[in-house]
Amino acid sequence: MGYSTVLFQNKKYGVTRTDFNEGRSTKVYAEALGGNDYISFNFYISEKGGQLRPCEMPRDKVIDFLNNYMPI
Repeated sequence: MGYSTVLFQNKKYGVTRTDFNEGRSTKVYAEALGGNDYISFNFYISEKGGQLRPCEMPRDKVIDFLNNYMPI
């Protein structure tokens, strides 16, 4: 479990990550600081590989965040 601040699309986001099931599943919630945007998804590791599951948002939005956020 952890919290960090990142930069995405010129905005600061507070990001919380929580791991479950001995690290086989991860929940990530990122909220724009001073705004109303957010990113939320779960990632599961199984025998078949990894599965990304966005929470009530387009998959492309989550992938864009994962590919372009910058730690600060």
